[in-house]
Amino acid sequence: MEKTRFSFMKTAARFCTALRFLTLVPLSYKVREDPENFTKSLVFFPVVGLLIGGVAAAISTLLLQLFPISVVALLSIVFLAFISGCLHLDGLADSADGLFSARPREASLEIMKDSRVGAMGVIAVGVVLLGKYAALSSISAELLPTALLLMPLAGRTVILFTMAFLPYGRAEGGLGKLFYSDSSRKTALIALLLFYLVILTVLPAKAIPATVLVIGCCVIFNGACKAKLGGATGDTLGANCEIGELMMAVSVSCFYF
Repeated sequence: MEKTRFSFMKTAARFCTALRFLTLVPLSYKVREDPENFTKSLVFFPVVGLLIGGVAAAISTLLLQLFPISVVALLSIVFLAFISGCLHLDGLADSADGLFSARPREASLEIMKDSRVGAMGVIAVGVVLLGKYAALSSISAELLPTALLLMPLAGRTVILFTMAFLPYGRAEGGLGKLFYSDSSRKTALIALLLFYLVILTVLPAKAIPATVLVIGCCVIFNGACKAKLGGATGDTLGANCEIGELMMAVSVSCFYF
């Protein structure tokens, strides 16, 4: 009994670590154990993604009784951005500034560390947010909660996928490096399987094409990161999350599959 209780507490602590990192939820349970739980909390990234998506889907279902779908789409995008403290949008902006600069690798990495946002960063954030709005506002009211359920799951899945197949690009380390571990590939495969099974359950006709589109765009973006930066950084992990959410929304909105 004592062993089971200890195991449950360790699992709960790791879940709380993931939830604290990925959201603004003010949990203090076992916060001092975060440093030792970073790598072990990865398995809960897709779980947190599903929780965020579930809340977004529930809120959108209520709001659709009061507002047109375009307004609900906008409010849902705001919720998805702010539930994570805009951390991933910040990563997207910094990644765009670095990747689209004409500077060599080290200079690009320095640009990404700068707290100021450049023109490319503003454009990238604007394009992704407008893309999400266009996709969500173009689907039916019945499908909107489903899209919102899947988008955060897609985003957190591609974070794990990136960590599994792309080395960390900063020699000095960084925030993203804290989560890298020898089990990253195993965790990523579990997350990818969960991602596919969830889509297969709620939107079976789009399970294969949506998975291919989300992961395919992740591979293309990470190829650019590898070529320009030598690997991933905390910023590019955040950018992957945003791109994954966008591609999931586009998948749901597409009429051809």
